[in-house]
Amino acid sequence: MRFLVEITVELPPALRDPESPERARLLAAELERGVDLRRAGVIESIWRVPGGLRNVGVWRAADADELHEAIRSLPLAEHLRATVTPLAEHPIEREVTQ
Repeated sequence: MRFLVEITVELPPALRDPESPERARLLAAELERGVDLRRAGVIESIWRVPGGLRNVGVWRAADADELHEAIRSLPLAEHLRATVTPLAEHPIEREVTQ
């Protein structure tokens, strides 16, 4: 299954300082985990939304439980809000790919 996943990171006050070593560590770990998920095909495509710590992507998982586990595996999981929309193939896609 494919899912549209919109993520907004909501850092606590202690991590909002751009000079915070803990913030830098968490953001680096988040990037590393995201790259792993992208290489594994879980994140099919992803875009940064300018103006904050936000992104939108197409994720692939067998079901909602597997997707939940993938999102929870992110180092910033406790500081993010995710909106998930299941996606179904559109008839246009079937016509174009035949």
